[in-house]
Amino acid sequence: MYKQLSSGVKISITRSISTSFESYLASIGWEEDKFSMEDFMISWQSYFKDNAAWIDKIPQEVLLSNEFHAEIAKKIDEVLAKILNEKPTEKQKNEIAKLQEKLGTNYTFDCKAEAAYVEQLLKEKLK
Repeated sequence: MYKQLSSGVKISITRSISTSFESYLASIGWEEDKFSMEDFMISWQSYFKDNAAWIDKIPQEVLLSNEFHAEIAKKIDEVLAKILNEKPTEKQKNEIAKLQEKLGTNYTFDCKAEAAYVEQLLKEKLK
């Protein structure tokens, strides 16, 4: 069912997952012990209901099918794995190192998205 959706709808679904995941992680300060898949799913559902046009482009019978839910669960797992496994860029590492030296902090980060969060956090502290 998921595979039969238009590429635009699939891209929009993927974007809604990644945007809401990164937003959810920022809301918990990227603290693993605060992570709850249930809370993330609530956050994602709220996000796509309020912000995503793709939900209106999928027939109701597809949205309600167990097969579609299983395929979306698989897609969520893939998107989350991709986000968490993407390494920070050298530019991010260098910028964060400079900011941490100025601020005397020692934040750690493991992926590109977390590095973006840390960089933004440090820039806010400089203001």
